[in-house]
Amino acid sequence: METIEQSIKYTFKDKQLLKKALTHTSYAYEKNIESNEKLEFLGDSILEFISSEYMYQNYPKLKEGEMTKVRATVVCEKSLYKIAKLHNFSDFLFLGKSEKKTGGQNRPAILADSVEAIIAAIYLDGGIEEARKFIIENLKDEIKIASTHVGDRDYKTMLQEKLQEHGEVNIQYEIISEKGPDHNKSFTAQVSCDGKVLAQGSGKSKKEAQMRSSSKSIRNLKIEKR
Repeated sequence: METIEQSIKYTFKDKQLLKKALTHTSYAYEKNIESNEKLEFLGDSILEFISSEYMYQNYPKLKEGEMTKVRATVVCEKSLYKIAKLHNFSDFLFLGKSEKKTGGQNRPAILADSVEAIIAAIYLDGGIEEARKFIIENLKDEIKIASTHVGDRDYKTMLQEKLQEHGEVNIQYEIISEKGPDHNKSFTAQVSCDGKVLAQGSGKSKKEAQMRSSSKSIRNLKIEKR
């Protein structure tokens, strides 16, 4: 328990709360004890509130709809799974025998749920400020990235609508290059319409590269019209 407490930077007064937060339903059923499900429920609400409050206070330029998009991007299984992997939660989960055999300790849904349970456990043991510290420490970078690219989500749709104003066209995206090692790759995407290249864009993921090529295409089309 000391190892995980050091990793999450919080020491529990009630160690049983921490254990419960890491107790999956499969283990709880075998041992006839309470699982972390109720803690997950509470942790989910705390996570939404704290992340919303943080965005409201630190990103005043974001509109309500944009804040909703950022929160949906950040408060999701993928982000929580990354937190669980960062703190090696898989090493500390209490799983039933069958769940262990099928690799449950590495299942994204189980690990994401454990993060929500840990948040609730910290809240119950140490109060809202301690829960806030854990959430912000682990999500502030994800929130920053998501808020920076919140507008990118609509560029592909905007480009499609613009190009199809006068009828159906064939829009294609192609990854034309990949650079860098696996942990720090850079991709370049190219978008074309009916065989004519419109623009290229680069990013840290294929999706980001496609979005940036869409954004450039929209700007280029506006320039041509002028």
